[in-house]
Amino acid sequence: MQIEMTIKGLMVDPITNMPIIILRDKEGQRVLPIWVGVFEANAIALQIENVTTPRPMTHDLLKNVIADLRARIDKIVVSDLKENTFFALIYLSVNGEVMAVDARPSDAIALALRIRVPIFAESSVLDKAGVSGS
Repeated sequence: MQIEMTIKGLMVDPITNMPIIILRDKEGQRVLPIWVGVFEANAIALQIENVTTPRPMTHDLLKNVIADLRARIDKIVVSDLKENTFFALIYLSVNGEVMAVDARPSDAIALALRIRVPIFAESSVLDKAGVSGS
């Protein structure tokens, strides 16, 4: 089952100094921390803050390519967690056909923010890595 999530925020892990994106379910019952790279966190932060860059970033380029190909992103899903690595899928509609494309969660989230599509997490991922939160 897929649970709709929202972005609660970005923070830095005090031990590893790595950025963490915090997703929260719509009811505020559980949060899902996902460690991401510095560049991906920057791309997410720029979009959260509505900062425009003078030239398209990689996620902007991908958004433009998808639009120019007349495809549509319907949603992204944090789909799995294996050996402490999160996996995501980007669900695209192309010529009426739905396809799922493998992606890193950080890239999928950065793209979802730019296109304003929902972010989901599989309940199995929340069971493994989610924590109670408000």
